[in-house]
Amino acid sequence: MILVQLVTDGLLVGAVYALLSSGLTLIWGMMNVVNFAHGDFVMLAMYVAFIAVTTLAIGPALFVPLAALVLFGVGVVVYYALIRNVMRGPMLAQILSTFGLGLVLRYAMFWVFSANFVSLPDTLVGGVLSVDGLRLQYSRLLAGVVALLLTAALHLMLTRTALGSRLLAVAEDRTAAMLVGIRPDPMQALAWGIGAACAGVAGALIALFFYISPLVGDSLVLIAFVTVCLGGFGSVPGALFAGLAIGVIESLSSWFIGAAWKDVVVYGLFLLALWVRPQGLLGKS
Repeated sequence: MILVQLVTDGLLVGAVYALLSSGLTLIWGMMNVVNFAHGDFVMLAMYVAFIAVTTLAIGPALFVPLAALVLFGVGVVVYYALIRNVMRGPMLAQILSTFGLGLVLRYAMFWVFSANFVSLPDTLVGGVLSVDGLRLQYSRLLAGVVALLLTAALHLMLTRTALGSRLLAVAEDRTAAMLVGIRPDPMQALAWGIGAACAGVAGALIALFFYISPLVGDSLVLIAFVTVCLGGFGSVPGALFAGLAIGVIESLSSWFIGAAWKDVVVYGLFLLALWVRPQGLLGKS
């Protein structure tokens, strides 16, 4: 029963990792731009949830879509104000610009909220669901189920809708997309908006059971990059599979080896997997 508990807990957290990483892999796959501010987008969403609860007294049913909406707007503004220009420059300019954007967001939160850790009330989504000895925290269950559904919905949108076809067409060949009447700029802005919105939902869900601080994005963005690389660049199903796997590995290694060693296990297995398959588990060779 302990093993089942550990795997279930890992899957729930891994589903949130998958949603967090799906936004990053969408941008990476469409524009070949590495968004080093992605973790700070998640941090920003966590503060949106905190403000919504402490100031507006609203619950997850409202602050999760609110975080998605706010971050969607942030993503679109960042694309038009910054990314559209630096995409014409060298890769180093893209890296430094998104890294600098992350620093701006981080220190803005330091200025507004200070360095103190805050958290949402435990009673917001409190309680534990017991099923035949299996104990699931409602906060983690809600986060995992919502994240899993939204990640699947993102994949279906990309593969089964006309909008998804236009997004993928721009990702495949920007020039050819223009020749058939697709305007790349709105599609790429939309991709940034969707990617940031995924980070927004993930951040609001993570805030239900995790601390909030201006530096919280540092650890989360590392997980996101590992998930994207392991799953395959630009692959949402790959991000889902890798996120679930990383969540389970973290849960098992924390129990059997110790929480201090879980990152060592995850990154070690990540390096081993990429040594065997450099393009990622579901990436194209």
